[in-house]
Amino acid sequence: MSAENRPSTGKTVLGVLAAIIVASLGNAAVSYLAQALGADPIAHEGLQPKGYVVLTALGVIVAAFAWASIRKRAKDPARTLGRLVPIVVAVSFLADVPVFFLPGTTVVGVVALMVMHVVVAVVAVPVFHRVLPVRTPVAA
Repeated sequence: MSAENRPSTGKTVLGVLAAIIVASLGNAAVSYLAQALGADPIAHEGLQPKGYVVLTALGVIVAAFAWASIRKRAKDPARTLGRLVPIVVAVSFLADVPVFFLPGTTVVGVVALMVMHVVVAVVAVPVFHRVLPVRTPVAA
């Protein structure tokens, strides 16, 4: 990767922090709506700020490292990420399936947790495109 294509560390860190903040605000709105519709934040710990902010930050940070790795190593990173991101988001829903079986949980609460995964992706992907841009392969 040439120096002109290398992202600035400061710009990347600020972008990741911005994604965490904006996604956390989005997830706060999802949590608020879910609770207004009857979801219990005690039964759905991910609807509490201490749950969703930490998990949002963790998800964005892990995703940023994965994005950067794919950006460096993939032959066609734009295509690879275009295929991988929706798959990863869909697979991430599996983490919420066992919550259905916990006492006091509701469909609204579990669906809200799943929607939070989408919120993180919808916020993070455009930020990553800006601070960790991907190249498309040059045709021979």
